[in-house]
Amino acid sequence: MAPLAENHHHRNTTKVSHKPFKSRHATKGLIKDLTKGKIESHQKGSRKTPHQQVMSKLDRRNQAAQKRQIKHQENVKSASVFAGQNGAPRIVAIVPLSQDVDARDAISKLIRGLDLDVDVPPEGSTKIRIDRFKQTIEYLPVAYDLLTALDACRVADFVLFVMSPTEEVDEQGELMLKAIESQGVSNVLTMVQHLEEIEPAKRRPQVVSSLKSYITRFFPSQEKVQSLDSERECANIIRSLCTTTPKGVVWREQRSWMLVEEVQWPQNAVEAPEAQGDVLVTGFVRGKGLKADRLVQVGDWGCFQIAEVTDASLPAAKRQKSDEMTIDAQASQGPVLEVPDDDQDDLADLAPYEAVMEDVEDPTASEAATERRGVLLDDHHYFSDDETHLPEPPKRLPKGTSSYQAAWFLGDMSDSGSDYEDDVDNEGDILMDAPPLPQDGTEGLDKAAQHETTEATPSEYPQSEMFLDPSPDEEAAQLADYRSQRKNDAEEDREFPDEIELHPNVLARERLARYRGLKSLKTSQWETSEDKAHEPAEWNRLLRISDYKAARKVVTREALVGGVTPGKRVTVHLRSVPGSLRTTYDPAKPLALYSLLRHEQKRTVVNFSITLSSSHPSPLKSKEPLILQCGPRRFLINPLYSQSGTTPNNVHKFLRFLHPGQTAIATFMAPLTWGSVPALFFLPPTDTQPTLSLIATGTSLPSDPSRVIAKRIILTGHPYKIHKKLVTVRYMFFNAEDVNWFKALQLWTKRGRSGYIKESLGTHGYFKATFDGRISPMDAVGVSLYKRVWPRNARAWNVNDIDMKSVTENSRDGQMEVEAL
Repeated sequence: MAPLAENHHHRNTTKVSHKPFKSRHATKGLIKDLTKGKIESHQKGSRKTPHQQVMSKLDRRNQAAQKRQIKHQENVKSASVFAGQNGAPRIVAIVPLSQDVDARDAISKLIRGLDLDVDVPPEGSTKIRIDRFKQTIEYLPVAYDLLTALDACRVADFVLFVMSPTEEVDEQGELMLKAIESQGVSNVLTMVQHLEEIEPAKRRPQVVSSLKSYITRFFPSQEKVQSLDSERECANIIRSLCTTTPKGVVWREQRSWMLVEEVQWPQNAVEAPEAQGDVLVTGFVRGKGLKADRLVQVGDWGCFQIAEVTDASLPAAKRQKSDEMTIDAQASQGPVLEVPDDDQDDLADLAPYEAVMEDVEDPTASEAATERRGVLLDDHHYFSDDETHLPEPPKRLPKGTSSYQAAWFLGDMSDSGSDYEDDVDNEGDILMDAPPLPQDGTEGLDKAAQHETTEATPSEYPQSEMFLDPSPDEEAAQLADYRSQRKNDAEEDREFPDEIELHPNVLARERLARYRGLKSLKTSQWETSEDKAHEPAEWNRLLRISDYKAARKVVTREALVGGVTPGKRVTVHLRSVPGSLRTTYDPAKPLALYSLLRHEQKRTVVNFSITLSSSHPSPLKSKEPLILQCGPRRFLINPLYSQSGTTPNNVHKFLRFLHPGQTAIATFMAPLTWGSVPALFFLPPTDTQPTLSLIATGTSLPSDPSRVIAKRIILTGHPYKIHKKLVTVRYMFFNAEDVNWFKALQLWTKRGRSGYIKESLGTHGYFKATFDGRISPMDAVGVSLYKRVWPRNARAWNVNDIDMKSVTENSRDGQMEVEAL
């Protein structure tokens, strides 16, 4: 008989916590603590700020009423420029997205929806006074052209896209949509033209649904696509245009601007095109108040000073008599509203003198005093007679700096207050957050093997043996076989970045004389005295901003007060305008005037975040010419690309290529732009591509002349013989003098080992090196060298005077400089 199984009981492992006692009334101990004034430091659920306090029902109602009142006041203030008989018109840009769309026919149908009989002129804008809503609408018909559409949408309060029910949006139309979306746009509406041509009628809702699905890819807020063939829907569009408050564009509303209605040229503009004279432009002031002390940017003409601002308001009787609001010649001769004073900005883009710092030692004199025997590593030349190294004293303003000269130094000259790192953090960066590589310095090496000693292990070295150099023919054949599979083009830039190959007959110490070594790319100090001899001639004359955030706040607040009130019709007298610009003026295209903020005409080192479109077929080379549109200005630039992110030493790696889908920082010398302004990057027109092509987008970042862009090259060698931690390396150098010159640099391998050159072998560049661990015969030995590259100047770009030959030459020069060391 089997024994009976004993009852087995497992111990309960779960701990049951009973609910604590909750009293509806305070205990004596709690009352005592409160009486003593004791406060729990980390009490859960405590509301410490006034916004976190529990409000009564009456307080909540009062708060909601205050928010509604503040919002109503903001809407009334923004819409006050359109109020009254003399109010500014609501600007509506009619943008066609297909070849068969007629913008002027769309305007005619919108006017018929109000039962008005107004003729649409064959060119130029059309103004309509709508008495029902007591508003004035100005229609800007846009041709099927990219730049014209961008210029019109920059000044428009409403953008009305007109689509075709039969033709799909082609490549040009999609390019216009992407560019308008990227540059910033106000309120957007969408309509379809000739919808009645779709037969049978039951297919029309499907067509409208398809068009809505397409337009929401770019503007998700679009709820409906209206039809121009329906008078009811046209009336709804007019009601939306007259009653909706435009949200505007941030960078545009921070400045004063106006849509030019009339341009009056001097009498000698035709007879003497090279002469300069005063030009009068008339329009309604929008945005902030217009100040005569600030410079203005007029289309692509350039930057000009204001002589005076006069009143150009139309009489009420004149406005009621004619809907077209023809401009009277005497209306521009009104009273003077604004004149410049002593604080007026000048047109100089560089400082009037070249800043010479008495505290900075002449680099040529220091080099002549001591002969250099080795490469510069961080901030010291090794193997030189002078082993003393003193840090460079901080920069200060030159003695005798006048008040005018001091305007080119915003704040202190020291770089300690730069806010560039704070703004770049908002962009986000995947390059600098990636794990460091061995070629980046000490942070990318194998940490586990660094504690192993290599100096106190003499027994591991083999016995001394005579080293014989191979014959020249044998060495040339071995070198050609080793480099047979290595290329140096854009396709393999990702696999072999920054690696170069020296010719055996070239001296590395002469060809790489400007290069230096860094123990760490992110933390090593960059010695700037070595770069003085190679900096651009105008480098010391650029605008310096020590505290960008504080300076921007001062400039932005300054634009909030003063100037001509927005919504007033004025005539701006521009000073010293070239008469040759009269031939480039086309009344059929929109022309806008933008007031620049203080210091925005001064040239400095500007930085832009740039993201190359993933659909672009090939990478972009650094210094390849591009056309940049940032705010109201366009430039022809040759940017340098560098890694984004923040580093303690403000040194960033130069990128030879910008690959599709990659984000980087584009740097060049151009006039300053305050704030984060959207930027568009276009390829210049060529013989094969006569139109502009949008390839990248970005945003303006704070300027920082102290930001060092370091171009890195990597010299690689092949492990010829390996004995434990002692390795004989070849093909990195080709003579003993080069080995001794670069002897102080740290060696690294692609698998994370680090080492140093021990001694040179023979006369063909072979050397012995010791590493912190054993290396594999399949590994490669490398050394990193850096030099500072300087940004290039940008110049104003105009579509009317584009020089194809100069653009091509600049492109060739840029490619040659990129390929050169």
